[in-house]
Amino acid sequence: MTTLTDRYLAATLRSVPVARREEIATELRASIEDMVEGRTAGGQDATTAEREVLTELGDPDKLAARYADRRLQLIGPAYYLAWARLMKLLLSFIPALVGVLAGLLRVADGGDVGEGIGTGVSTAIQVAVQIAFWVTVVFAVLERTKTPLHLPAWSVDQLPEDTADRQITLTDIAASVTFLALVIAYLPMQHFRSFVPTDGDDNLPILDPALWSFWLPFLIVVLVATIGLEFAKYRAGRWTWPLVAVNAVLDLAFAVPVVWLMSTDRLLNPDLVARFDWLGEGDNLNLVATAVIAGTVLVTLWDILDSAVKAWRNRT
Repeated sequence: MTTLTDRYLAATLRSVPVARREEIATELRASIEDMVEGRTAGGQDATTAEREVLTELGDPDKLAARYADRRLQLIGPAYYLAWARLMKLLLSFIPALVGVLAGLLRVADGGDVGEGIGTGVSTAIQVAVQIAFWVTVVFAVLERTKTPLHLPAWSVDQLPEDTADRQITLTDIAASVTFLALVIAYLPMQHFRSFVPTDGDDNLPILDPALWSFWLPFLIVVLVATIGLEFAKYRAGRWTWPLVAVNAVLDLAFAVPVVWLMSTDRLLNPDLVARFDWLGEGDNLNLVATAVIAGTVLVTLWDILDSAVKAWRNRT
């Protein structure tokens, strides 16, 4: 054999375990010689036959992987589903949660709303990248070391009872609960640390502090009850008329006080209104109130109608 075969053997052997190199070299060289001899016996030129044989054997790295019983993939089929499910679960809420918290902390630390949004978005992206990287690294190591995961074997008992009719997924519930929890956390936080400073170093609450006598605790209770509804929705898997009724009651229990308080100028902190001169100019305050009321009404009606339509579709 010529140096072409020697080069092919060297390229193959560098990727196989040292202890098996001599054995593999002997076996592979013999196979190449036999294949070349078979072609030359049919009248083919030796140089051409050698080149065609090596081409047929393919990439030396792939051949070495077969000899070493090494998978040429990052996450193999034995680990892929566990990796994919964990990635989906973690990415469904952790980046958003951390991003929102980072944005709120940036605003609470004196930044404006734009800075808070920018910080939140960039933090969420960084967290998502870190999760994807490290989870993949861990599973790649498990793949290479062939570490058993000891996951329970799949059985038909794990099949969803009604897959076709399930409307409410774990991702939907995780997003809703995360959003509600952040709103609940922000209601008391804005009283102590909002993004609106006074002339000194004090904090200027966005909502009227007088509301803590009843309305803000009431709204927090409604939001906590809404979180309970989210878990009930997931347990049911789809909208039912009892869930629609409870959802409508909780939506109205939150929306009606907000609309009433905003329409009677009792929702926003009077000191906040006085802090911004433009709110006192012309009908600016009325425009803000109208926007808040309209947005609250539209979101409430949409949520109630959407749940009712989905329950109606499930009637059969």
